[in-house]
Amino acid sequence: MDQTLDAQLGFAPDYDSPIPYRQRTREYYAAIGYTTPYRWAHYLSAPFIRLAKPLSQCRVATVTTAAPYQPDKGDQGPGAAYNGSAKFYTVYSGDTAQDHDLRISHIGYDRTHTTATDSNTWFPLPALRRAAAGRIGAVAPRFHGAPTNRSHRVTVETDAPEILARLRQDGADVAILVPNCPVCHQTCALTARHLEANGIPTVVMGCAKDIVEHAAVPRFLFSDFPLGNSAGKPHDVASQDRTLALALDLLESATGPQTTLQSPLRWNENGKWKLDYLNLAQIGEEELQRRRAEFDRQKELARPNRPSDQPVKAA
Repeated sequence: MDQTLDAQLGFAPDYDSPIPYRQRTREYYAAIGYTTPYRWAHYLSAPFIRLAKPLSQCRVATVTTAAPYQPDKGDQGPGAAYNGSAKFYTVYSGDTAQDHDLRISHIGYDRTHTTATDSNTWFPLPALRRAAAGRIGAVAPRFHGAPTNRSHRVTVETDAPEILARLRQDGADVAILVPNCPVCHQTCALTARHLEANGIPTVVMGCAKDIVEHAAVPRFLFSDFPLGNSAGKPHDVASQDRTLALALDLLESATGPQTTLQSPLRWNENGKWKLDYLNLAQIGEEELQRRRAEFDRQKELARPNRPSDQPVKAA
C-alpha cells in the first residue's frame, strides 16, 4: 500500500508502534560481540486478585528501580552517561513522608530523548501524595527499591520475597511498580507476579510493552514514552497525575490477569523518536566498538558492588 493511500485512510506510519525492546536489545548485544542471547522471562499466565476494599480505603505502596544518589559514585545527574558504579544489589526502603533524591544513571534508559531532569517521571511519590487527598486511602509509610538484576533467580527467590515482607510490615494493600530500563521492566514484572500470588494486588506502570507482556503480569499501564518516563512527562504535573490516575483506575477496573491499558497520552506528535533506541540501522561500526568497550568498562565499575553469585550477562 502506497503512502498516499495510507494518508487517505488515516493510517499511522509503521514505525509509530511500541518499540520491540527484546528484539532490539538482542540484536544490539550480538552486534557488539555478545553471542549468547539473553533469556527474557516468559510466562503464559499470571496470578490475579481483586482489591479487597475500595481504593479510597487502601494503603498504596510504590516499588521503584531508581537508585539513591551517591555523591562518591561519579556523575549521576541529568544527562549522565551510564554509570555502573551507582547500581544497587539489595532491596532498600525509604520514608514516604520525606523527599528523596533518586536517580537513574545506573540503568539503560533512553538517553537520547530523556534528559532525566525531573525525577517525578520515574518516581511518582509526589503524585501519590496528591492522590491521598481522597483518591486513595493513604500512601504506605515506605517505598521500596528493587535491584535491576539480570538474574531471574535472584529476583524471584530473593528480592521479590524481601519486598513482599516489607510491604506486609507496612500494611500495604496494593503496590504500584515503576520500572525504567528494559531489565527494570522484567524485574518489576517478576516482582508484581510474586506480590499478586501472595495477596497484594499490583499494577506495573511502564514503557516497554513487549517485555512486560512477555512476562505476563496481572495489570499493566503502558505509556508509549521513552524509557525513563513511566510515571509521566517531565515537568508536566498534569501528565504525571493523569498517568497515576490511569494506573489507579486499572487497579479497580481490571476483571482478570494480563490486562493492559494503554495511556492515551503521546510523547509528541511525531513518533520518530522510536526509531532511535538501540537501532542498528542508525549506529555505525566504529560506534558499536566504542560501546562494546564502554560496556565492558561499566561492568568492571559495577563489580565491587555486586555479590559474587550474581554474574553479569548481556541483555
